[in-house]
Amino acid sequence: MSGHSKWANIQHRKGRQDAKRGKMFTKMAKELTIAAKEAGGNIEFNPRLRLAVDKAKGANMPKDNIERAIKKGTGELEGVEYLEIRYEGYGPAGVAIIVDAVTDNKNRTASSVRSIFSKSGGNLGETGVVGWMFDRKGVITFDASKVTEDEVMEVALDAGAEDVVTEETEITVLTEPDDYENVKKAIDDAGLKYEDAELTFHPQNTVDVTDEENATKVLKLIDKLEEDDDVQEVYSNFNISDELLEKIVF
Repeated sequence: MSGHSKWANIQHRKGRQDAKRGKMFTKMAKELTIAAKEAGGNIEFNPRLRLAVDKAKGANMPKDNIERAIKKGTGELEGVEYLEIRYEGYGPAGVAIIVDAVTDNKNRTASSVRSIFSKSGGNLGETGVVGWMFDRKGVITFDASKVTEDEVMEVALDAGAEDVVTEETEITVLTEPDDYENVKKAIDDAGLKYEDAELTFHPQNTVDVTDEENATKVLKLIDKLEEDDDVQEVYSNFNISDELLEKIVF
């Protein structure tokens, strides 16, 4: 459930990141290729590629892999023709979900995503059915045990951040897309260490799922989507308390 750091933290606490490392690099390579094809291989003139490179480096993706993916996008190396497709739907408990996919076979991907929704108690809808519930935002998330809200606010707000929100164990900086890079640079320059930073779809409001059965169903749905080779990102307005999360095994 990228788009908010909550899902990244769920994966981390459940020990799932290492198991998904290989797929993560494959998905990052696709994004690098698409970004390079869209606006060239120079990160100075291609913001999307610059973000993709930053994310790949942050995940310790090998330099050769990054360069090879970019060259496939610019045509220096032979590569696959990818299509970008967005799916929208609802999961259990009325949770809204957006799925961004990159594929070389849209029929295969559509069938797979639809099947995952159906088998997990969700419903795939038409384009726009839940998109209006989200805003495009820069999201930078901190572990609240490692930095204070005051430290983050002082740097982030001065650099043009829209808001700083503290919830349970997380501190989240929100920015408009155009201000994201300036705010991130200011945070980097200040030496503040964040857990995650990305441009994403941020929910206008969250759905608090408080019963274990539905929470488990939503987690499994999101997990199955994340595991699909063609799915790049999953965004949701799902929210679960840390206390309930610790009870769930999936």
